[in-house]
Amino acid sequence: MIDRNFQMIETNGVRLRTVVEGDGPLVVLLHGWPQCWYLWRHQIDPIVTAGYRVAVPDQRGYGGSSKPPDVSDYNIRDLAADAAGIAPVLGYDEFIVVGQDWGCVVAWHTALLHESSCRAVMGLSVPFWRLSADMVDPPGIEDKFWYMRYIMEPGVIEAELEKDLARSLRALYYGLSADSPPRSWIGQMEHPRGSGLLEVLPEPGKLPGWLTQEDFDYYLEVYRESGFRGPCNYYRNIPTHSEITPELEGARFKQPAAFVAGAEDDVLLYDPDWREKFPKDFDDLRFIEIIEGAGHWVQAEKPTETTAQILRFLGEIDGN
Repeated sequence: MIDRNFQMIETNGVRLRTVVEGDGPLVVLLHGWPQCWYLWRHQIDPIVTAGYRVAVPDQRGYGGSSKPPDVSDYNIRDLAADAAGIAPVLGYDEFIVVGQDWGCVVAWHTALLHESSCRAVMGLSVPFWRLSADMVDPPGIEDKFWYMRYIMEPGVIEAELEKDLARSLRALYYGLSADSPPRSWIGQMEHPRGSGLLEVLPEPGKLPGWLTQEDFDYYLEVYRESGFRGPCNYYRNIPTHSEITPELEGARFKQPAAFVAGAEDDVLLYDPDWREKFPKDFDDLRFIEIIEGAGHWVQAEKPTETTAQILRFLGEIDGN
């Protein structure tokens, strides 16, 4: 599973360790936090078999990719430019982008900022939201714990999570999955503001069923290499998103688009009205699918069902 064709792709001033396989139209798969290219392990071969070339980078700050030192190096413009820059390096004028979690945020912005080359966009787990400072510091919970606010101070969460990587990753993967008790993630807001992230998450007795020991050992290897500074810098740029992309105010997605999420994903609870609001930003939203029995890590928790939806979308836009 880890015996893949890796290339170091130089784009937008960084080098991205990228799995590149297959032939045909290009599909770029973007992972989120705290993951790496390996999140897409179940989807690579089926997409290649369907007649596509697949590029799956470790995003900047992760794994074997460049890890710029400054918080500002992880602004949304650069993250989108990283993704869009993969295509010309591989000899393509256009591409399809599919993202999950933070990779989904990057995918949405890639489609808007690089409309001429991004011909379709699919998001997993995170609807398109115009991120702002209110998401980092939501009104009404000033005395409660909220992980985005906790992440803002550089070095604090890194020290907590890097102290025991195995415990940290186990808690994060379990706490956001359907294996954990209902509302395990969103329940963090019931804890006092002075808590740590690991204090507000349930401690799993074992790995969730969708994550083998081999899988987990690979993630540990990746995070020993990268640490959490780069990954957490994505969050630290949320307050700048709208400020540095003023042209996106009121912008609409003109490309074909689709969205898939797990029915038990607490991230959808950030905005209970997302289902009503979400379609209004799209000219060509092909479908929204909610996968039962899955939490946040939908393509790992329910790989067959999620892969089927990705192939459905590719088939619709390419007439297959």
